[in-house]
Amino acid sequence: MSAGHPQDTQIRALYARYLAGWNQRSGVTVSSVFADDGEVIDLDGTLRSGRLSIAADMRRMFSEHRTPTFVGIVRSVRRLADGVVVLHAVAGMVPPGADAVDPALHTVHALTAIEEQGRWKIALLQSTPARYGGRAGAVTGLTAELEAARHEAAR
Repeated sequence: MSAGHPQDTQIRALYARYLAGWNQRSGVTVSSVFADDGEVIDLDGTLRSGRLSIAADMRRMFSEHRTPTFVGIVRSVRRLADGVVVLHAVAGMVPPGADAVDPALHTVHALTAIEEQGRWKIALLQSTPARYGGRAGAVTGLTAELEAARHEAAR
């Protein structure tokens, strides 16, 4: 899918709405981008199934914890079939009270989006820790890239 393709823009916007909802600490906003039967696989392997369950779990998490802020970079958007698209992204997190992304919290996001009645929704979002097999240079490079994206977004 080319960067100029309308679905590319829509899927990138879908991912941006997910990140914005997280950063606003809004379970409703986070869950609003998911299909009714959408799923999230968290960094620790926790599976959250169903938009309403995702909303409840996010509300509880945001009320009980000071969560880090996300910064994400989309690596690719690829059409799999009519109405099915995969987005790959990397993301970093800035812990509460910190002024930089924490390399220990880097993640790779794989997002499968489906088109439902003319609107794109997340069917599955999986977060995988970005450890890169202990290759320090890869982690350092990603940290620098995420910091640059964070500063660009703040402008």
